[in-house]
Amino acid sequence: MLKVIYAGSPEISATVLKYLASVSSIEIVGVLTNPPSAKGRHKKLTPTPTAQMATSLNLTVLEPEYLRASARELISALNPDILVCFSYGKIFGPKFMELFPKGGINLHPSLLPRWRGCAPVAAAILAQDTETGISVQRVAQEMDTGDILLQTRFPLLGTETAASLLEDTAQKGGPMLASVLEQIEAGTEKSFRQSSSGSTYSEMLKKEDGAIDWKKSASEISAKIRAFNPWPGAFTCINGKMLRMHYAQVFNGNICEVCENLLQDATPGTVLCANKKNGILIQCGRGILSVTSLQWQSKKAMSWKEFLNGAHNFAGSCCCEIEKDKK
Repeated sequence: MLKVIYAGSPEISATVLKYLASVSSIEIVGVLTNPPSAKGRHKKLTPTPTAQMATSLNLTVLEPEYLRASARELISALNPDILVCFSYGKIFGPKFMELFPKGGINLHPSLLPRWRGCAPVAAAILAQDTETGISVQRVAQEMDTGDILLQTRFPLLGTETAASLLEDTAQKGGPMLASVLEQIEAGTEKSFRQSSSGSTYSEMLKKEDGAIDWKKSASEISAKIRAFNPWPGAFTCINGKMLRMHYAQVFNGNICEVCENLLQDATPGTVLCANKKNGILIQCGRGILSVTSLQWQSKKAMSWKEFLNGAHNFAGSCCCEIEKDKK
């Protein structure tokens, strides 16, 4: 039985941990996660979702700020065989990796070497890739360059959000990691080096990246809105108020006569239509966008039908870049 240190922090990582903890051939001797952070209006220190899951499973939780000597001593005392990582957010140095006789493996939500880095799911949607996947790789000194132990691929239909793809990764990732761990214990694992060609890198997303440029095409803006759901969120400004957009698709239907009148002189960002027949349609640099889920700042997210119940004279409004101090 392999003794595993599992490293991760967000909800998707907690899902994978729960699956691995149910596998009889795996012994999770410790869970490495980020320290508690201030959450909510009262800034209460709250453990990560992975820490909460580990506690519910009666697993040892380690929450060091840094992976220095004191943290390494705690992990060494647990006599682990291997490190398993998914969405931990820290770099593992050589001294740390020496603690694991069988090295480490990492779950990465892309078809490596495409979209190495911090935001591979958002990058694939933004690029309007037609295919993506999940990779189990060896932990390497240089980020996301380890040998590939297992990959699965699936098509992108142009309807996915980052949230839905990450949840899919969490559901498929546990069995993939368990399969690789079984092979490693048996000494039957096979791997291949990542190609030096075709590699791309996804940068860390920033809050300000969510600003929508309405001069872009409807397909590009739809991709951005879906890629930035749930974080950092795509946003615009209408009548001086920030409006977040959670889901949108390119509109290919026929618009009503009232909307056609607005369409004649519409500039990018103009709300062409806001009624129960056509929904919320916005002119883009090329094409028309149909927005189906949106949210005023400090309000709850709504469907377009709920939104229109409280939005009067919305058609004809113009979306614009939001002022920096209001982001």
